[in-house]
Amino acid sequence: MAVLKFDEVPYEKVKEGLQRKIIHTENLMCVLIDFTNGPWAEPEPPHSHPHEQTSYVAEGEIIFYCEDESDQHIKAGDMYAVPPNKKHTVKLLTKNVRLIDSFTPLREDFLKK
Repeated sequence: MAVLKFDEVPYEKVKEGLQRKIIHTENLMCVLIDFTNGPWAEPEPPHSHPHEQTSYVAEGEIIFYCEDESDQHIKAGDMYAVPPNKKHTVKLLTKNVRLIDSFTPLREDFLKK
């Protein structure tokens, strides 16, 4: 069993305004992502990956963009799912946004070497 206690595990700073905490098993990864640099005038560049992804918006509001889908205004309490290899991105509408992302298989690119 793995346990991540919020106050005992430091954030990993990804870049200015973006930090995360990660817990995972052999096949499933959960990532707490905190953005603190919103709102944004433009979305981040779209990206894709071979992983299945679900996301829960724990705080704030975003616009969610997904290839071949209508843009969605999403707020705290809402969720979205991204199939493998679909281009997607977000635009922050509020200063702070917290996302809880789940991935399968693991995002090896998120793990420290």
